[in-house]
Amino acid sequence: MTEFAAARAVLVRHAGGHGLRLGLLVVVVVIVAVVVLIQRQRHKDRTTMEVASPSVAAGGAPVATVGYSEPIPPGRYHFTDLVRAEWTKLRTVRSTGWTLLVTVVLGLGISAIATAETRAHWSSTPPGGHVGFDPTATSLIGIFVAQFAVGALGVLAMSGEYSSGTIRATFSAAPSRLRVLAAKLLVFGVLAVVFAEVVSFASFFLGQALLSSPATHATLSTPGALRAVVGCGLYVAALGLLALGLATMTRYTAAALSTFVGILLIAPLIVQALPSSLSLDIRRFLPDRIGATILTTTGPPNPFAFSPWIGLGVLALYVVGVNVIGAFLLVRRDA
Repeated sequence: MTEFAAARAVLVRHAGGHGLRLGLLVVVVVIVAVVVLIQRQRHKDRTTMEVASPSVAAGGAPVATVGYSEPIPPGRYHFTDLVRAEWTKLRTVRSTGWTLLVTVVLGLGISAIATAETRAHWSSTPPGGHVGFDPTATSLIGIFVAQFAVGALGVLAMSGEYSSGTIRATFSAAPSRLRVLAAKLLVFGVLAVVFAEVVSFASFFLGQALLSSPATHATLSTPGALRAVVGCGLYVAALGLLALGLATMTRYTAAALSTFVGILLIAPLIVQALPSSLSLDIRRFLPDRIGATILTTTGPPNPFAFSPWIGLGVLALYVVGVNVIGAFLLVRRDA
């Protein structure tokens, strides 16, 4: 059973038929969010190309364009200049604002629905139905859906420049491609960590406020709660950096998004179909199992999963590996 299936089972157990409807709602929201992001990105790309390449004037007369036969000589810019430039690009494109809005809606909305439904059906749950209930994980369950929005932002942060053609202008102004990639990773990484942590803490406090008595609730002083909340933010930010690395490797939005979604959703299903002796050993290395372990604060440790911080370390190695490959391809390929 994948972690998404396990999360849905928790909702169904505590909310009856409402859990199934919630699962369907999550799927619809994710599909609509992805479609909106892609459509807006395509519109932005077309507008950028029209402005950047005005080959024909409004009256039909051709317009002379000026090109650069050689890149600007190195040494005229500093790394801080690249950081400022990447921050300007990231905060001024419309896809960033829409993606962050989707992250807030999914992260807070799904968590609020899950905790509110759990509280509403708490008294009607059969005896023993609350054994093993994890209030922290329930309030953070929206993270499993919000991670796709952050991943989409990571993809668009790199692939958007390729699809619009502005990557050529970037490399003409800053010939050192590795420094450009480092600046992009730094800017996006800081934004992803800060924003993911804010959403994670907000989801926790909102969820615990909705899990009022007699439902079991938690505080940050509850064993494992602070670790789960902080870990969820770092987990989502790491997935965003992983998605950015995939976009650097593929250069295409659809290919990078498909690969990212495949890693999170399809890979667990493929591994699950393997013989159990092999499946259990491989599953611990998958990001969805790492995220589920970070989220969990109750029950005995899973012998077939890494500990939360070890799992984050493994995920960090994935991020480094993918971005190293992306950097190698970035230097060797034409823009």
